[in-house]
Amino acid sequence: MAFDGIVVSNIVRDMRDRLEGGRIYKIYQPEADEINLVVKNNGGTHRLMLNASATLPLVYFLSENKNNPMTAPNFCMLLRKHIGNGRIIKVSQPEFERIISIEIEHLDEMGDVCRKKLIIELMGKYSNIIFTDNEDIIIDSVKRIGSNISSVREVLPGREYVLPPSDKKNPMTITKEEFVGDILAKPESIVKAIYTSITGMSKEMSEEICYEAEVDGNFSTDSLADSNKEKLWDVFLSVVERIKKGEYEPCIVYNDDVPVAFASSYLHMYEDLTVVKFDDISEVLTHFYAEKDTYSRMHQKSTDLRKVLSSLIERTSKKYDIQAKQLKDVEKREKYRIYGEMLQAYGHEVKEGDKNITVNNYYDNTEITIPLDPLLTAVENANKYFNKYNKMKRTYEASLVLVKESKDTLDQLMLLQNSVELATSEADIAEIRREMEMSGFLKEKKGKKENGKTERSKPLHFVSSDGFHMYVGKNNLQNDRLTFKTAGPKDLWFHAKEMPGSHVIVKLEGAEDVPDNTYEEAAKLAAFYSTGKTSPKVEIDYTRRGNLKKPPESNPGYVIYHTNYSMVAIPDIKGIEEIKD
Repeated sequence: MAFDGIVVSNIVRDMRDRLEGGRIYKIYQPEADEINLVVKNNGGTHRLMLNASATLPLVYFLSENKNNPMTAPNFCMLLRKHIGNGRIIKVSQPEFERIISIEIEHLDEMGDVCRKKLIIELMGKYSNIIFTDNEDIIIDSVKRIGSNISSVREVLPGREYVLPPSDKKNPMTITKEEFVGDILAKPESIVKAIYTSITGMSKEMSEEICYEAEVDGNFSTDSLADSNKEKLWDVFLSVVERIKKGEYEPCIVYNDDVPVAFASSYLHMYEDLTVVKFDDISEVLTHFYAEKDTYSRMHQKSTDLRKVLSSLIERTSKKYDIQAKQLKDVEKREKYRIYGEMLQAYGHEVKEGDKNITVNNYYDNTEITIPLDPLLTAVENANKYFNKYNKMKRTYEASLVLVKESKDTLDQLMLLQNSVELATSEADIAEIRREMEMSGFLKEKKGKKENGKTERSKPLHFVSSDGFHMYVGKNNLQNDRLTFKTAGPKDLWFHAKEMPGSHVIVKLEGAEDVPDNTYEEAAKLAAFYSTGKTSPKVEIDYTRRGNLKKPPESNPGYVIYHTNYSMVAIPDIKGIEEIKD
């Protein structure tokens, strides 16, 4: 989701509430294009981050201080000189642009009251932090923009600060005639007509307006009936009115556990995904970018594992299919044994040159016709069938072992692939890599030594509606530890039936049993964290942990059990409380 004008207006509202009237206590510059202000106001301390990065410009309140360089950069020293201990008197958003202006009152060298402005422009690669005097003359900026960089607007000391040029309409002052008569008359898609014509309006917010107005935003404006235009205006106006009243609904949209969008108003168009509301837009931005960064970083760090697993799964699947077909082909071996035995019993009826013989099968009292080689005697034909039977029997027995090995390997690979998707830390990735090395799927790096201090990853932690703690293993090594080290003999164990999946443990903590709701929630976790999560329903086995056994030299995460119950669960964990350990 874009850091659009609506999100900026939400930030500005919070800045007014927290910063106006407050004193600037400290100024830091942790990055070349980032300024942090520590402001004390109404007995509280607020940390504001102004980041003019070309790739990810942001403004939001920090929960804790960031690391800062030992020597402050020149721009930071300039700000400390002029506005250190200054009082913030006004925060504004000019023309609803992605711009925030902070007006600061301070004393100059002579002790006279002066005013300065700290302006941050959040405009992608054109983002900047600009410091001006009370007459809008630029004192300095984080990024100096000369005529050799931009012929439209220079940002240099001594130049007058002017807003970036724009031909868009201000959503706070636009009229119905302008919206319907001008914007919705543009010869392009409805969504594009809106976001390219209105200041601070992102493509995503335009799509949301179209969605609420029950209009397909991909259609051309030519397709709009007058009633559609009226509905679009009404929805747009309601958005504007909420902004004017300061009625924001900060939220993050998740696809499973992956954050995909955020906004300052509720996003109805993502009704098929999970929309989580927050009280504060800064909290939204902190969560969104931290989680997005974690997901991206984990995806990048696990790229090599994904490629290896994908290749191994494809190769093992082909091998398993060939072996299963071979096993099926030798299932007819019993027919040849019966042919041999019947020929031994009825061989005296075979005449020289016979190509077949029909006899009574004394096993089921039916007639069977046995093909014969006319050049061989009855005994020789019988021996040929017995040899064929014995050969197929040996092949069958060997194939059984190979098919089981391939199936076990495929299950392990599928669970490893699932584990990579669940990884949220470097410790998770390290454990998956270690298991792959132990199983021979990866070569162990030369010179690599275990020092005994390797960080262990932690399982997912949930609490049932009845207050029971539930744990979900994120990989096979973790499944083993969770089941045989963390869980007690009387604790409950859940697992998707006959498919790769996580071990789920419910800690009873002295209780004899748990309520039905907890059984259902634990089963949902086992279904969701399995390879059957996309199925409408998944069959789940559950039993006491004490009923589980781990065969010697079996794969990590593999257990056997003979006493269990089963239930069917929907792989949906919405509403189950997760604890972030």
